[in-house]
Amino acid sequence: MNSTPEEIRQRYEELSFPTLATPRVALMAGYVQHGQTTTLEHVAAVAYLSLALVRWLGLHCDERALVRGALLHDYYLYDWHDHNAAPDNWHGFTHPCHALRNAEKDFPDLTDLERDIIAHHMFPLVPSPPRHKEALVVSLVDKICSTVEVFARQPWHKAENGGTAW
Repeated sequence: MNSTPEEIRQRYEELSFPTLATPRVALMAGYVQHGQTTTLEHVAAVAYLSLALVRWLGLHCDERALVRGALLHDYYLYDWHDHNAAPDNWHGFTHPCHALRNAEKDFPDLTDLERDIIAHHMFPLVPSPPRHKEALVVSLVDKICSTVEVFARQPWHKAENGGTAW
């Protein structure tokens, strides 16, 4: 099911709006994820590019769960660079649990598929693998986005501001 960039953008906006409109989700804009990228920018990039990838590959999947799970995969809501703010010193291993706990609190209708996306996106660092293709896609795209964010300055900002627009 190949789609035009405009179709992907419109579908992403349709699917992401309910999650992004939730007040605590906006808190992710206050935390740096990688480099100069905020956690909100990171999860939005992962969600958008996950949707683009499944469309490009023609994978049939639950796009709503894919986008919502991707938007919530790093919903841990603390500054992991600040060891006084982080709940432990093992962020890379434990943040999926913190993100899942916050997501379950703020989104009581979270599906098992969305839980899988959030809980297993750090595979293989977290030894339990994703159980659904949507979770595997988010896990892979998360690693790609994280790598780009570490090495590129503000990669998700609009091209006129020196970044790569998507």
